[in-house]
Parts: sequence; C-alpha cells; structure tokens
Amino acid sequence: MSQEYRTGREGEFTYRGHTLDELQELELEAVAELLPARQRRSIERGLSIEKEKLLEKARNAEEEETANAPIRTHLRDMPILPEFVGLTFEVYNGQAFERVRVEPEMIGHYLGEFQLTRTSVEHGQAGIGATRSSKFVPLK
Repeated sequence: MSQEYRTGREGEFTYRGHTLDELQELELEAVAELLPARQRRSIERGLSIEKEKLLEKARNAEEEETANAPIRTHLRDMPILPEFVGLTFEVYNGQAFERVRVEPEMIGHYLGEFQLTRTSVEHGQAGIGATRSSKFVPLK
C-alpha cells in the first residue's frame, strides 16, 4: 500500500499533488476521491451515525480552536481526513484511551493504526517444574 505524500522543495506537505490548505478547503466527496480505495469506499457508502458525530466534533473543535482538548472515541476504523490535522484524539485500544495527535502524513490511514491493541510479550526463564526436564536439577 503506497501512500503518495511528500514534502516539496520548501518542506511543504503535499498529498497526491495537493497542499494541506487545498485539502482542507475541499468537500468530503472531493477528498474521498484522493483517498485509498478502502477509505474512499467507506465514505462513498456513507459514514455511520457515530462517524458523522465524530466528524462534527472535529469540525466544532477546529472552529472553537480547542484543539488542546482531546476528542475521545472508540472508532478505530474512522479514516483520517484533512480536517483532523492538528487535533488530538484519545483512541480506545481495548483497555484505555491513548492519545494520538494527527499529523499531515497520517491522512488516508485509520485512527486505529496509530494505537496498538496488543503489547509485546517478553518471556522470562522457565521455572522449576515448567517442563519435564527441569524436574532433574543438578545438585552442584
């Protein structure tokens, strides 16, 4: 899955040939045309009521300029839109809400991609009796 975003000569972010300011001015349907197929399809079929509410909260947070207060959500499958850039979300990972600050490079991904649900396991040594061979501990 190749995302087409790069920074220009001046270090300005572009996504598929559009700057961030241009993307934020576009309508939702026009932005959907630029997104990868899976995200585009979910928007074209219509966002669920919960996703519409989250989108409205993000728009209100932008207007009120309360981007410092995070928006809590369980919607890990919400595509990141240009309107979300600069906002902080608290995404539920199955145990707790973890903060995700949306950067321009995240456009086109899902919120859940940036908050892992599984932790890495670091195993210690096996204890006595853990295996058949560990019954016979040398006396020395």
